[in-house]
Amino acid sequence: MSKKIHVSTTVNGESVEFLCEARQSLLEVLRENLSLTGAKEGCNNGNCGACTVMLNGVPVNSCIVLAVEVEGAAIETVEGLACHGHLHPIQKCFLEGAALQCGVCTPGFLVTAKALLDKNPNPSEHDIRFNLANNLCRCTGYDKIVKAVQAAAAELQTR
Repeated sequence: MSKKIHVSTTVNGESVEFLCEARQSLLEVLRENLSLTGAKEGCNNGNCGACTVMLNGVPVNSCIVLAVEVEGAAIETVEGLACHGHLHPIQKCFLEGAALQCGVCTPGFLVTAKALLDKNPNPSEHDIRFNLANNLCRCTGYDKIVKAVQAAAAELQTR
C-alpha cells in the first residue's frame, strides 16, 4: 500500500482537503475522492480535453496533472460554472444551440470556452476555433459549438 499525501486546495471556491497517492491524477481525485464527476475521462493522456478544468485560471487536462501538484491552488470544474442555481451563459447557449450530443466532451468544451470568454469577451470565430482546438468531439461537428460560444459572448456583453 502506497503512502497517502495530504493536499489542501480550493475547488469551485470552497476549501477542500484530501488524501491521495503520489501517482493519482487530479481527474481521478476529483471524480473518486471529491465526487465531482463532471470532468470526464476520455483519453487519459491529455489529448482529448474531456477532463479540462481551470487550475489557477488556466485550462488544463486534469488527467495529466498529478493531484499532489494542486496544493494551495484554485481549481474550477464544470460544476462550478453555474451560480446560485442559474446556468452560466456558456452552459445555457450550449443547451439552446444543441451544441452537444453524447456529452462526454461537453464539460471540457464548457470550461475551455469560459476560460476563453474570461480572457477575450469578444472572440472571433478563428479565436474560438483556435482555443477549442485541444478539445475533441467524436459525435458532432464543431459549428454548433462555435455558434454557442459566439452566442454566450454576445449574452455576456449585454450584462
